[in-house]
Formats: sequence, C-alpha cells, structure tokens
Amino acid sequence: MHTHGLRLTPGQDLKLELQAFAQAQALEAGIILTALGSFTQASLRFAAAADATVIEGPLELISLSGTLSRHSMHLHGAIADAQGRVYGGHIMPGCMVRTTAEIAIAALPHLRFDRQIDPQTGYLELVVAPLEAPPTDDQTTGSSQPWS
Repeated sequence: MHTHGLRLTPGQDLKLELQAFAQAQALEAGIILTALGSFTQASLRFAAAADATVIEGPLELISLSGTLSRHSMHLHGAIADAQGRVYGGHIMPGCMVRTTAEIAIAALPHLRFDRQIDPQTGYLELVVAPLEAPPTDDQTTGSSQPWS
C-alpha cells in the first residue's frame, strides 16, 4: 500500500480535485483513509434520490469514505452545518472548500477498480480486478524513482 496526503484550498471542488488527482497519479485502485475540512456549500445525493441537494454553508466535512481510481470513483460523506445538524450522502460535484480539506488516500497497487452496469441492480457497480505488479527497479531500464 502506498499512501498520499492532499490538502485542498479555498474554492476547490472536492470531487473534481479527487478525480484530477486520480488521473494525475494514474491511480488504478485507491481508498479514502480519512478526510476533514470545511465547505462553503456541499452537494450531496441522498439515498434513492435522482438529483443532488445543495446545502449552503458554512459546513464542516466530518467524514469522507469511498473508492477511487483513474477510471471511476464512489464517495460518501457526512457534513455538519453551523447548528450541528449532520447530513450524509453521495459526494457530488459542488462541494466547495471553504478553508481546507485534508485527505489521506491509500493506493492499492495490486488491484484495479472500475465500474460496470450490474444487471441485478441496474447501477454502475464496483468491479475489482487484479493488476500486474509494476516492474521492480532491476526490471526497468529507466529511473529508479519510486512510482506512486
């Protein structure tokens, strides 16, 4: 397992930045270890809802969990408003960082996460596949830089 730490800054969109991170790292399989921060607004899709609900801030990111890869992601989060009410659901684009978002991600180097329509559920569901191990330094002719 290889770990990454990120800090997002004011005005960044949580989901879009995580998608960009997964692309930039060519991440095949990753999991959110922990996250916290604050939002000016959050966009959550509640259970069985067709569309996202926008919640205006200030808000605290209490929890974030999920799977991500350069192919797809599935994130759930819990946020609290200024009165301490907690909301939870699918993280959608539109969760805008207020002061910070601090995120730890674990890359799982021997797996590949993707999504396919599951005929039983009708939804895009996680497909986990083994991934060939990356070449070791003695198998490469290039740099001995660690890969992530």
